[in-house]
Amino acid sequence: MSVTILGIESSCDDTSAAVIKDGYLLSNLIANQSVHEQYGGVVPELASRAHQQNIIPVVDQALKIAGVTKEQINAVAFTRGPGLLGSLLVGTSFAKSFSLAMDIPLVEVNHLQAHILVHFIKEMEKEKKMPEFPFLCLLVSGGHTQIVIIKSHQEMEIIGQTIDDAAGEAFDKCAKVIGLPYPGGPVIDTNAQNGNKLAFKFNRPRIKNLDYSFSGLKTSFLYFIRDRIKENPDFIKENMMDLCASIQYTIIEILMDKLEKAAKQTGIKQIAVAGGVSANSGLRNAILERAAKHRWETFIPEFKFTTDNAAMIAITGYYRYLNGEFASQNITPMARFAY
Repeated sequence: MSVTILGIESSCDDTSAAVIKDGYLLSNLIANQSVHEQYGGVVPELASRAHQQNIIPVVDQALKIAGVTKEQINAVAFTRGPGLLGSLLVGTSFAKSFSLAMDIPLVEVNHLQAHILVHFIKEMEKEKKMPEFPFLCLLVSGGHTQIVIIKSHQEMEIIGQTIDDAAGEAFDKCAKVIGLPYPGGPVIDTNAQNGNKLAFKFNRPRIKNLDYSFSGLKTSFLYFIRDRIKENPDFIKENMMDLCASIQYTIIEILMDKLEKAAKQTGIKQIAVAGGVSANSGLRNAILERAAKHRWETFIPEFKFTTDNAAMIAITGYYRYLNGEFASQNITPMARFAY
């Protein structure tokens, strides 16, 4: 029997809808919100209002591009959390209403698990090698940094995570310190390609086990810049490329150090990366370099699947649907949502 899933993603500032049929992606639309750029970060109230404006047009277009009618949808999957509560509420409310109106199952999705399962999205006329279970995934985004053992489409175990800030947040906050626009991570990446990654050295945290910490790095970077500006008011302007290359190199080395340890401890050589920061060219190159060194088989998502998108919600919903894992109409969104 053919299964068609409508996916809804509204965890932060992107309103997205996607349609997946039998594991194959038919459409994946994203409505971005540029209003936050002037504030240097996402404003929750503005985000939720924009979701309300965008969600119906986005879903309508996703269905049209997929070439399916709402009557052909077997279930609607939505992001329950984690994320901004106001934003999640919009997507949850729409999904519940759609489910009720069409008399189809409702499927809740963990946003973080969905980032990982992008590796199982199939596309027509495209060959794609998928990881085999178990595999390790480095999940890196603006709000989360984790090392996860993926045992099945439903079973995942976190073996390392940040004890404070996420890697993506570190990128954005360091970018803000040197006057770069929001979101700063992609700008740092662009500048870093023309800089010397060894120009400046920054302290790396010493955290036990496989956990991460980035708050101390952000603070030391701030103090470093403050002290250099006292000596030379034009320090940032004169060293922008090298600063970007050096802070990016430091963050990536912190990430890779723990990932290498995790691979060694578990003996797993299938390594994946997911989340917004997986679009970073330095991180992608670092993973490929370690793969050659340690004989890993790596899985790096296409750029279109690194940001928040409904395709990842739909594919996760698809596997949950096959497993008969449905939600009730009493379900509510959760800003914090564990595996």
